Amino acid sequence: MIPDHLTILVVIIPMLGAYTTLLAGWVKRRFCFPIAMVTICIQFCISLMLLYQVMKTGPLHYNLGNWLPPWGIEYVIDPLNGFVLVVLLFLSLLCCMYSRRCIVDEIEEKKIVGFYTVFLLLIAGVCGIAVTGDLFNLYVFLEISSLAAYALVASGREKKAIFASFNYLIMGSVSACFILIGIGYLYIATGTLNMADLARLLPPLYGSTIIQCAFIFFIVGLSIKTALFPLHLWLPDAYSYAPSAVSALIATVMSKVGVYALIRILFTVFTPAFIIMEIPVMELFCWIAAIAIIVGSVLAITQTDLKRMLAYSSVSQMGYIILAIGIANSAAMTGGILYILSDAVMKGCLFMVAGAFIYSTGFRTIEDLKGISRTMPLTAVAFFIATASMIGLPPTVGFMSKWFIALGALESGQWFFVVIILAGSLLTAIYSWRVIEYMYFRDPDMAHQAAVAGANDPPASMLIPILVLASACILCGIFVTIPLEVIEPSVTRLLGGT
Repeated sequence: MIPDHLTILVVIIPMLGAYTTLLAGWVKRRFCFPIAMVTICIQFCISLMLLYQVMKTGPLHYNLGNWLPPWGIEYVIDPLNGFVLVVLLFLSLLCCMYSRRCIVDEIEEKKIVGFYTVFLLLIAGVCGIAVTGDLFNLYVFLEISSLAAYALVASGREKKAIFASFNYLIMGSVSACFILIGIGYLYIATGTLNMADLARLLPPLYGSTIIQCAFIFFIVGLSIKTALFPLHLWLPDAYSYAPSAVSALIATVMSKVGVYALIRILFTVFTPAFIIMEIPVMELFCWIAAIAIIVGSVLAITQTDLKRMLAYSSVSQMGYIILAIGIANSAAMTGGILYILSDAVMKGCLFMVAGAFIYSTGFRTIEDLKGISRTMPLTAVAFFIATASMIGLPPTVGFMSKWFIALGALESGQWFFVVIILAGSLLTAIYSWRVIEYMYFRDPDMAHQAAVAGANDPPASMLIPILVLASACILCGIFVTIPLEVIEPSVTRLLGGT
C-alpha cells in the first residue's frame, strides 16, 4: 500500500523529478519549472501526512529492502524531523515558485534545465537527511545536498559566484571529512551505524578516547555546515553572489537541515548524559553562540550590500539556535526548535525581498534603496515585517522564539545570556532600521530617481512567496501554540523525558 511507503517516497519523488526534469528540459525548457513545482508540492503534502500520522500514532519506522536494523538502513519519522520536514518543504516550495521569474535575469538560459534538475537533487538530499536513522546514510545525503548547493551557487552570471562556490566547496569538503572520520570512529567502536543502536551501545564507552574524538569531529564538521562562528567564512560570499532564489534556498533549507543534523546527533546518538556529564561542552556552545550573536550583528552593521548584510545577519541568527542547544533545558530547546521555523520564514522573506529589489531596479546597495517604498510598497512592508520578527518584536514568531530561549537561560541561572539576547536584538534593530530609513524616509538621489520611479512590486510568482512568508512571521507568533504542539513532544524525547 502506498501509505506504508510515504517515508521513502518523500526522498524518491524528488530524485525521479530531477531525472524527469532533465529529460523534459531537452524537449522544452519551459517544462522544467512546472515539473519541479508539482514534485515539491507532492512532497509537501506527503510531509503533512507523515507529521499527522506521527502525532496520532507515534514514530514511524521504515526498513529499506526489508532488512531489519541495525543491519539494514532504517528511516524514522518522529515529531522533531516530521516538523523539520514540513518546514523544509514549505520553504522549498516557495523558493521554487519565486525562482520562476528571477532566474531568467540571473542565470543563462541554457542553464535553466540544469538549475531545476540540481534544485530537486538538493531537495532530495535535505529530505534524506531529515528522515534517515542511519549515520552513514545521513552523510551520503549531506553530500548530495552539498554538491547540489555548490552547483546552484555557481550558476549565477557573476564571476564572483564561481569563487564563492569554490570557497563553499573547500569548506564543505573539510566539513565532510570531519563528519566521515567521526562516523568511522563510531563504527570501529560499536560495529553499527544505526542511530538508535548507537544510543544503546555508546553509554558503556563514554570514557573511551575514540568516542570522544568522534564527538569532536562531528561538532567541528557540522559547525562548518551550519556556518557557526568562527567557521562561517564560506557563508557571506555564497549568500551574496548566488542567484536570489538560491540565496533564499540555502539560507532557509540548507542551514536549517544542518542544525537539525547537529541536534539529532547531539541528543539522539550521544544523548544528554554524554554531552552534559561526560564532555561538558554545553557551556562552550553558549559562549560561542553569544560571540556569534554579537559579532555577526556588528559585521552586518558595517555592510553596504543588502544581501551581504543579510548573510552576516544569518551568522548572528544561527547563534540563537546554538545558544538554545547550549542551555539544553526544556524552555530553551523549545525556543531553539521554534527558532528553526522563525529564522526560516523571516530570512527566506528577507532574501526574497532583496532579490525583488535587484529584479525591479538592479540595486544591491542599501543607499540605493532610498524612497523605494513609494513604488514597491508591498515588498517594503514585507521587509519591515520580517525585520520586526528578526529583532524580536511581539507578536511575531521571532519574539516567541527569543522569549523561550531567554526563559530557559533564566531557569538555568545564566542571566548573562539574557543580556546577550537583548543586545543582539538591539544590534539587529540598528542595521535593520538603516534599511527601513532609506526605504521610507529618504528621497532618491538624482542619479537613481528614474530607476526608483520606474520600479514596481515584482511579478505575482515572486510577490506571493514574499507575502506568504511575511504573513507567516506574524501568524506563527500569534498562533504559536500550533507549532508548540509538535515541538514540545520533540523536546521531551530529545532530553530523555526530563
